[in-house]
Amino acid sequence: MPRDHRPAKSIRVLLAEDQGMLRGALALLLGMEPDIEVVAQVGTGDRIVDAALLHRPDVALLDIELPGMSGLDAAALLREEAPDCRVLILTTFGRPGYLRRALEAGAAGFLVKDGPVEELAAAVRRVLTGETVVDPALATAALSAGPNPLTARECDVLKASVDGATVADIAARLHLSESTVRNYLSSAIGKTGTRNRMEAMREARRQGWL
Repeated sequence: MPRDHRPAKSIRVLLAEDQGMLRGALALLLGMEPDIEVVAQVGTGDRIVDAALLHRPDVALLDIELPGMSGLDAAALLREEAPDCRVLILTTFGRPGYLRRALEAGAAGFLVKDGPVEELAAAVRRVLTGETVVDPALATAALSAGPNPLTARECDVLKASVDGATVADIAARLHLSESTVRNYLSSAIGKTGTRNRMEAMREARRQGWL
């Protein structure tokens, strides 16, 4: 809709999505809503806060899996740096653990990408009024899944296990002793019901705990 047909006060939206084609399509579709204006688009997580401080959006739509910084980490920073900006997580991965982490980071909503754009636009309006908007199926799954059993340090050690890192590598990266790293890995393996640290990392990612 032409800009002069918009209401005097449009909802200003920041869109963070690393897939350029999808980002452009979402921006185009949301921009067709008479009361929504996409004022900023970024493709990496580490650009979100700067873009928010520059463009002052009312709502930030953030993907989770972003290069540079995850949408969840960016949501937590936005809560500190731009508290007036409401955050709506929009992701392909409807994992219960992600929902819990998003809400803990201060997000006002969590939706999966396969929904119609009309629902997304409605969610943008709803979070701006102070509502929390969560995909119903995901909310049910999160309740049945229970909380993340891993401690913060166990999560750190699993994250550091990528790319075949050795125990010594992980210890140096996290400034821990090798015996402490082994203890954390053993505990994480037990809690995830897996056989080794790579399986534990994959299971933790599947659940959205990492």
